[in-house]
Amino acid sequence: MSSGRRWTHGRAFVAAALAGCLVGLVGGGFRWCLEHADLLRASVLEAADGTGWAGRLVPVVLTASGAALACVIALRVPHAAGSGIQHVEAVWRQESVARPARLLPAKFVGGLVAIGSGLVLGREGPIVHMGAAIGSGAGRRGRLDAEDRRLLHTALGGAGLAVAFTAPLGGLLFVCEEVTGTVRPRLVLLTLVGTVTAVAASGLVVGDALVLPVPALPAPPLWMLPVFLLHGVTAGVLGAAYNTLIVGTLEACDRLTRVPLVARAAVIGALVGGLMAFDPLLAGGGDQLSEQLLAGASPAVAALVVCLAVRFVAGPLSYAAAVPGGLFAPLLALGALWGTLTHALVSPLLPAGAAGPVAFAVVGMAAVFTGVVRAPLTGIVLVTEMTGAGVLLLPLLTACFAAAVTADRLGSEPVYDTLRRRMLERA
Repeated sequence: MSSGRRWTHGRAFVAAALAGCLVGLVGGGFRWCLEHADLLRASVLEAADGTGWAGRLVPVVLTASGAALACVIALRVPHAAGSGIQHVEAVWRQESVARPARLLPAKFVGGLVAIGSGLVLGREGPIVHMGAAIGSGAGRRGRLDAEDRRLLHTALGGAGLAVAFTAPLGGLLFVCEEVTGTVRPRLVLLTLVGTVTAVAASGLVVGDALVLPVPALPAPPLWMLPVFLLHGVTAGVLGAAYNTLIVGTLEACDRLTRVPLVARAAVIGALVGGLMAFDPLLAGGGDQLSEQLLAGASPAVAALVVCLAVRFVAGPLSYAAAVPGGLFAPLLALGALWGTLTHALVSPLLPAGAAGPVAFAVVGMAAVFTGVVRAPLTGIVLVTEMTGAGVLLLPLLTACFAAAVTADRLGSEPVYDTLRRRMLERA
């Protein structure tokens, strides 16, 4: 290798490290702002709750206004609406081009307004997209060649996912398994550099604690693996149905050609706000709901069914609002609900010593994620890093295998493949 090419290779790693620091600060800042937006929204809802029926309109107006404003922001910047992960994948496949300049502020402000107002969307999509934009910009400023700029765009997108959930290995696997579908040594090394620096920098803003810690769990007995296999099968069915609903909702909204996009977003926001007026856990990204379930809360079966059904519909509906926001966090909450509900239904049939509801909730998170995204290793590692539940590795592997096979046999396409193709057709 010539000395000039060797220097270019080294410069790419320096760019990845510096860009990773910026991804950590931006992504950590985004998480910090969302946490405080959630606190502010909770305070507003609490204050409105004491004002009678008029107070029920407050969350409706709040979420409708937030959705409309976020939609206005997204309309001004190409690819700002939605998760953004499909755009990262399209850039890797050279089907689209990176747009770092205007995308970063649009994703930050638009995502903060949309998610902070209570829509059922996740923080990871905007952070992944912002991370990729920062990586692409670093490649340009570092005067790297086109291939290294593409690698940095992808690698720093993975760093964004790592920052969103404090899951560095999850970010690496996301790049290899979901975005690129390949393991290339140079891409792996760039992702490692970007991920390590990003998570370290984000820790200065939001700390490095587990995102969804669970209490100490005993390892489930081996005889329960067939139970978790069936749990994964049902999660795969749920994931396939969720994919169908996401695409169906988007297509249904496309047919409303006479309704302006901003008005459509406001109506969707008003509907989600009405859910929030009834119970705040029915709306929002789902972190608070997941925390309660992973802490061992045991709601009644009827309450679990209602919450699952409502959030099952509210997630795709929120995504159809054409605002910045992701799918992962609501998926994890949906999986925790499914796991808790599954345990409640099967526990009377299980003998003493069986795994409890928290174990089923953790496994459900990864299995539903796998059924929708079709990235089992990413789901397993992501959930393990978020919860610290390493003792559930065998149940996680078993259930995610079953979920992936089931969703595939049902003919369900991975959600980001569908969204990427849809994005390219509409472009």
